[in-house]
Amino acid sequence: MIDFHCHLDLYPNPDAVAASAQQEKVAVLSVTTTPSAFRGTAALAAERPMVRTALGLHPELAHQRRHELALFDELVATTPFVGEIGLDGSSRFAQMRTSQSQAFTHILRSCSDAGGRILSIHSRGAVRPVLDALRANPDSGVPVLHWFTGTARQAETAIEQGCWFSIGTPILTTAKGRALVIALPRDRILTETDGPFATHNDQALVPRDVSHTLRLLAASWAVDTSHAEGQIAANMEALLAAHAGEAPRVIPRPQRSDPR
Repeated sequence: MIDFHCHLDLYPNPDAVAASAQQEKVAVLSVTTTPSAFRGTAALAAERPMVRTALGLHPELAHQRRHELALFDELVATTPFVGEIGLDGSSRFAQMRTSQSQAFTHILRSCSDAGGRILSIHSRGAVRPVLDALRANPDSGVPVLHWFTGTARQAETAIEQGCWFSIGTPILTTAKGRALVIALPRDRILTETDGPFATHNDQALVPRDVSHTLRLLAASWAVDTSHAEGQIAANMEALLAAHAGEAPRVIPRPQRSDPR
């Protein structure tokens, strides 16, 4: 199983969650919200090959942490993964949109200079400016839109621009969300939890909870769960292959129940 967007360092017991993911063979992309959190979060992956760490600057923190962009530039060479980055169009961040945009543009250019990265991108209420920024920085890497909640037309535009999508349980529990997921290309979808922020039945999601996401995804696709799991595993391999210059497999290949 694959949890492509999880905030391991923000659980009350991050080491225990990381250890469980390793033991349960869940491949996890551990995203960070600030560059200064990267080294400490990366320590959770030590001796745990199922866990990889992404370098990020969350848009909600971009205004107060923009001084860390120099540290981002220093660290970007150490990982093929970047996230959580992006823009947030929520009204409560209206006064910070300029600094958000400046930080996002800086990050995309830094990734371009580094040869491109796999990007886990926040786009809540800001799909159009996110896509515009990606269009302006085509060499920044392979974009994966985390928890995408845009319109059908925005999804079409994102697909045309080569975006991928990571989805979790919450989006699959609404009719609108399921309709959106069904419309996405199956070969560009990955599973995520967004734990500990995302919850199910009032419990914070942990990496193994992608099993529930897989069951809901399989139901939406009208296939069995093993087929859905095989599709997601194949997608992960394809994403790594699409990342230019990344020859080694940097997230261990999960066992596939269905060879497609």
